[in-house]
Amino acid sequence: MSMNDPYEVSSSGETTSMNDSRRLATSIRDLTKEYVLKSETVRALRGVSFDVPEGDYVAIMGPSGSGKSTLLNLLGCLDKPTNGSLYLGEDDIAEMTDDELAEIRSTRIGFVFQSYNLIQQLSVVENIQVPLYYQGRLGSGEKRRAMELAERVGLGDRLDHRPAQLSGGQQQRVAIARSLVNDPFFVLADEPTGNLDSATTDEILQIFDALNDEGRTIILVTHEDDVADRAKRIVRLKDGMLHTDEQVSEERRVAARLAQRQAVEEMLARE
Repeated sequence: MSMNDPYEVSSSGETTSMNDSRRLATSIRDLTKEYVLKSETVRALRGVSFDVPEGDYVAIMGPSGSGKSTLLNLLGCLDKPTNGSLYLGEDDIAEMTDDELAEIRSTRIGFVFQSYNLIQQLSVVENIQVPLYYQGRLGSGEKRRAMELAERVGLGDRLDHRPAQLSGGQQQRVAIARSLVNDPFFVLADEPTGNLDSATTDEILQIFDALNDEGRTIILVTHEDDVADRAKRIVRLKDGMLHTDEQVSEERRVAARLAQRQAVEEMLARE
């Protein structure tokens, strides 16, 4: 096997990282992305490589122009790399057609957006079922799963409410439930707390913590250090390249949770 191959095959036939015994949710190898703007070539990503094993919780950070939005689009199968490989499980999206990418988006990736991206005319349960709608899967079993996910994120008493009847935090809870309905390879969250106050941010991050504790893989893009410190790893980009990839100690994660809850208590005390 080539030393550049991100995978090895175990005796059970499972595909794993060369540096980790866990199966990979996604693996990035020498990823580059170039755009041509007004006859000028912009190198948004310049040979980025890292793995995300199943069950990991990764925060991606970087200043404006670092390439994190481009990486987000590639991880979400919204675009294809210029060169390099991006594996989801054992499939390289660089080799896929647009139709295949659309299928991957609807079946293997759960999206959580800063602006929630809910459909205003639909109820909580119906919004959670939207990914299933595009697959033609809207039976009683699917509705029951959507209801269970609504319960899971604390919206069991809001099943028939529409987005306009929900707070920002409740809308983000709907988005998180929607991201789980297809049992995705990973949840891709783009600034999921960017529009929320401190108390609601902590509530949403508690959900992510619990999901990760249950084995869910989470890739979160954020510009907030206190949000990133809740993850298990922080990947920082700079000038289109991988700048640092650091593990976050459990002590640091606990300290981040305590600091955020203290900030919430101080905010509530001033009200």
